Order: sequence, then structure tokens, then C-alpha cells
Amino acid sequence: MADDRHLALIGPMGAGKSSIGRLLAQALQRDCVDLDQLIEAEAGADIALIFELEGEDGFRDRESRALAQVLALTEPRVIACGGGIVVRPENRALLRAHAGIVLLSISVDEQMQRLARDRQRPLLQVQDRRQELVRLARERQAHYNELADLVWPSGQGRPAWIAARLAERLSQPATGAPP
Repeated sequence: MADDRHLALIGPMGAGKSSIGRLLAQALQRDCVDLDQLIEAEAGADIALIFELEGEDGFRDRESRALAQVLALTEPRVIACGGGIVVRPENRALLRAHAGIVLLSISVDEQMQRLARDRQRPLLQVQDRRQELVRLARERQAHYNELADLVWPSGQGRPAWIAARLAERLSQPATGAPP
């Protein structure tokens, strides 16, 4: 992927976008912007409180503004996107126009393991977490696949190892071969 473009990491919650994004940015000698952290900093509130006060639509409005703000920066960044960034057509169009896009893929079983103790994510405040993860996957997977310039498995291995392999792959000329 071109060095002069932003690199956006997309994928389901628990795929490692934030942790892999930070490590990948270091390897590529870029700054990393975690959109959720940016939203929290600008709102002065955590994501759960934003969802509580403004609902999902209010959060998605903030997310769209944050994405546009980061993509307008001239220095290429690694951008760790939230799992739902793909639900709005305008976000997909912005990503397509301004970033190389890596889909960090993960199975629902792997998500269940990684998110077992996580009680902060608003969309997982339901009785049947597996059912919700399956629903979100059905709703979002086609968008993830449509946007991805590269699909990279993130369910197995430590974030540092995954980020190092991904950095190696991104540094190679495009071959069209899968990872």
C-alpha cells in the first residue's frame, strides 16, 4: 500500500485494531490515531457514557466527524477504527478515498474469548453476547470485505507478533497473494 496514504484498520470488536494499530504504527514509523480514544478525549466522556446520553446515532455522528478530521491530516497515520465505522456509507466512501484499508479478521469464537471479561462495550451489554456478535458480523461483514485492500487474520497470536508480520507484508510490493 502506498506510503503517502493513511492506513485504516477495520474489523469486528476484539480483532485488535487498537493494540495492533499502536504497534504497527511504531513499526511503520507513523503516528497512530485510535478513533475511539479521540472521540472520548474530544467528548470528555467514555464511549459507554456517550452511548447512554446520545444513543448509538449520537456516537456514530461523533465517529464520522472524527474520521473526517483524521483523514484530512496530511501526514499519513495508522488509524484504528471502531468496529461500526463501516455502517455509514459516508464513512466507507471517506475510507475508500483516503486510506489503504486492512481488515483484521477474527471469528466469533475468538471474539468471545477476547471479550469475555470486557464489560465496557455498549453493544455487548446484552444477555446473549454470542448472538449479538453473530448479528453484528452479519450486518457488517459485507462492508468489511468490500472495503478491505488486505485481509489479515488477527485471532491467533500476540498483537506484537501480528503487527510485525503485518508490517513486513505492508512493506513488500503488492503481489495479489493472500497473507
